[in-house]
Amino acid sequence: MGDYLTIAVADGSFQAFVERPAADTAPMVIVLHEVFGVNDDIRASCRELADRGFIALAPDLFWRQEPGLALSHWTEAEWQKGLALYQAYDRDRGAQDIADVIHFARALDGASGKVGVMGYCLGGLMTFLTTARHGADASVAYYPGSAEDYLAESDKVETPMIVHLAEQDEFITPAAQTAIHGAFADNPQVEVFAYPGCHHAFARHTGVHFDADAAALANGRTWSFLRERLA
Repeated sequence: MGDYLTIAVADGSFQAFVERPAADTAPMVIVLHEVFGVNDDIRASCRELADRGFIALAPDLFWRQEPGLALSHWTEAEWQKGLALYQAYDRDRGAQDIADVIHFARALDGASGKVGVMGYCLGGLMTFLTTARHGADASVAYYPGSAEDYLAESDKVETPMIVHLAEQDEFITPAAQTAIHGAFADNPQVEVFAYPGCHHAFARHTGVHFDADAAALANGRTWSFLRERLA
């Protein structure tokens, strides 16, 4: 079963959930949460990664705003709470926090030194921004919200990254998806996958738009990609 550890940065410290595989030494994957915090769904993603031979580490991105947030019931009140935190989140400081987590993860007991980053929605956006600004050994962005606002940084992605987009995403418009495809089209480090008929958060285990077939396809691509790039 997973546990929590503390990560110190220049202006404070925060908690991160960690799941470990059976192997004594393994590559790291940092899992970046949606607007709902490190909840049951994110912990389940960490367990899936651990089952496939990775150390999975999910840091609390909202530690400056509301540390320990874990919303899981998808009520309207929780949606509004999560969206308010998302809107107030400092993405520049967040990218630096994640870069600090990458540095921490490389030296964690049992870590091989290779570190990947993957995230969902807000976490997908932060995966892109962190990769562009600080780099990672491999990155996976699931339906990265507001990524279209940062496409001027697309050519700064110099390490392998894949992006999963839901074609019927309510929060990433068709125009935004076209822009994302176009921005990365000439970047040999990035591959963008589209999932027809799928809505936002199609890979969230307990979400109303969960699509088992699309999630299995996206997750299979993710696990294979991370296995190859973090070997």
